[in-house]
Amino acid sequence: MRNPQYDAGMEVRRQVLGDDHVARAEAAKTPLDAPFQQLITETAWGTVWASDAISRRERSMLTLALLAATGNFDEIPMHIRATANTGATQQDIAEVFQHVAIYAGVPRANRALKLAKETLADMATGDSDDTTKTD
Repeated sequence: MRNPQYDAGMEVRRQVLGDDHVARAEAAKTPLDAPFQQLITETAWGTVWASDAISRRERSMLTLALLAATGNFDEIPMHIRATANTGATQQDIAEVFQHVAIYAGVPRANRALKLAKETLADMATGDSDDTTKTD
């Protein structure tokens, strides 16, 4: 069931991740993951990311730090790509992962930086299509 929070979440999700990414995610949605997609659209995107309490740049930096600190590396390339829409710079990304190194461990920061370098290089060559992640 759709509601205003879902619609707001979908709008923010498109603004942050891009129309192409969201279109791929929607096209890949199945009955198995449809409830999950609704949940993250309403809560992550329609509540947390839709809040104007902090900027999208700050949210992007927090998300990258939390993903790296908790070892959720599969999501990092998607959120590195999102920095093109959130205003977080390469310097911001470097600072985030230095913070992760101090508070969550060098190996996690090292892995996150490797992913960031690969993703930023892909983006620089125009290969910003991350078809592996759909949230």
